[in-house]
Amino acid sequence: MSPFAAASCHASYMELSTAFAWAANYKNAVLITIRRDGRPQSSDISYTVDGDAFSISVTADRAKTANMRRDPRVVLHITEPDSWSYASFDGVVELSAVTTAPNDATADALVAYYEDVAGKPHPDWAEYRQAMVDEGRLLLTLRPTSVVGQIR
Repeated sequence: MSPFAAASCHASYMELSTAFAWAANYKNAVLITIRRDGRPQSSDISYTVDGDAFSISVTADRAKTANMRRDPRVVLHITEPDSWSYASFDGVVELSAVTTAPNDATADALVAYYEDVAGKPHPDWAEYRQAMVDEGRLLLTLRPTSVVGQIR
């Protein structure tokens, strides 16, 4: 099939379980939030899949976080780099507390997130945990309610 033919195919609703199984093969996506004026804002992110949810590390002071605090509806768009396969998950996010101490619950969750994204431990956990505090990191959890796309 030519790229033009593939591009003209219509996206369709798919089963969340099928889309999650496909998304588990990747780590990078685009998170789309809603600006105050209603326009979309997109951000490149890394994610992890845990059952029926995605986890994403964000910072407290970024526009996307302010957008989600105001309006928690988002789209997570994942594209397979070498084909016309993609999935756009939508739903409402939950935001964790901002990490304020190297050994708080959010810092612990960010450690697990790092290991899942990187596939290995960080070389210096004390440094990583302090960086999470210094950056004002938190985790968002997205449990999508629907997904559209096409998986080839």
